[in-house]
Amino acid sequence: MKYYIIAGEASGDLHGSNLIRGLKKKDNEAHFRLWGGALMEKEGGDLVRNYRDLAFMGYVEVIKNFKKIKRNLKFCKQDIISYSPDVLILIDYPGFNLRIAQFGKENGFKVFYYISPKVWAWKEKRVNKIVKYVDRMFSILPFEIDYYRKFQFKVEYEGNPVVDAISGAEKTMETRQRFFSLNQIPDKPVIALIPGSRKQEINYNLPVMLKIIKSYPDHQFLLACSDLIDSGYYSKFTGEYNVKLLYNQTYSIMKYADAALITSGTATLEAALLHLPQVVCYKANIVGMLIAFLLVNLKYISLVNLIMEREVVKELLQYKVSPASLKKELDKILYDKQARINMQNNYDELLTRVGEPGVSERVANRMFGLLME
Repeated sequence: MKYYIIAGEASGDLHGSNLIRGLKKKDNEAHFRLWGGALMEKEGGDLVRNYRDLAFMGYVEVIKNFKKIKRNLKFCKQDIISYSPDVLILIDYPGFNLRIAQFGKENGFKVFYYISPKVWAWKEKRVNKIVKYVDRMFSILPFEIDYYRKFQFKVEYEGNPVVDAISGAEKTMETRQRFFSLNQIPDKPVIALIPGSRKQEINYNLPVMLKIIKSYPDHQFLLACSDLIDSGYYSKFTGEYNVKLLYNQTYSIMKYADAALITSGTATLEAALLHLPQVVCYKANIVGMLIAFLLVNLKYISLVNLIMEREVVKELLQYKVSPASLKKELDKILYDKQARINMQNNYDELLTRVGEPGVSERVANRMFGLLME
């Protein structure tokens, strides 16, 4: 079969690559045309666009790049017609992918959506498009099953694919001693700084994170760097601080850190699955945040709290992201033994909700089965 898969960011590239691997096990004649990144390309197929050219975050960025987005949409539609796939598989990235879903359905293509847009949080009117233009939704959040049931729309849930990413990484992860030795860092307590993968996130969150370093002289700080960002950009913020920049080692950092400051996103769930105590902090453009506060219907922003439907990890937003607040919350998870135990126990329960490893392969099996019906 011919598969046209579209992912617009790093997490989509990761989950898309695992999905492709699963589809190849079921379909010996599978051929892929891809919008994604190096991980998807490595699994095989023709990479049409790299997500690095597609990732625009926030209202301001979208407006600035509107013409480029429009050109990409036009090209994508033409490319789909030319390729004539058996199925479109759209991974998250709703601003772009919902338009492609409509185009695909109106032109007679089967449309699968993997990783639902967060319509339960905001822009609920998008549900109408999903119901109308998507043949089957493959969710990665357990509570979405009940949410979509209200609209008489069937959702498949096989678990969260982050489980697969963590499981795969742990199989090849170096020991703690080896990790410290390879990176030429002393074997002393670690606080991880994980400020996101986009410049906008880093620009607003990293400077505040760095200000707490002087409060922890007995700890060392490791900065998990995104391969989308060159070291020179990080250095603009880190110059005066004693912090180690590490690329492509986020899971190892999470595995061996004692605590972490994390900008909200997939990283919050990854840290939880690796049992890393964390404080979630998120600052952004004030205009964008004001709009979000008006439109978003969410009690929590971190995946950990959303899945657990209660506060497991502390969330600090916008003006609450201050050195004093970060230190207060870090002290709790570093020095309060009971607080650490409670968080770890909640993480254990979280594991049961997100499913066993093999999620991506189970999703691939289900997709292939539906296509063969």
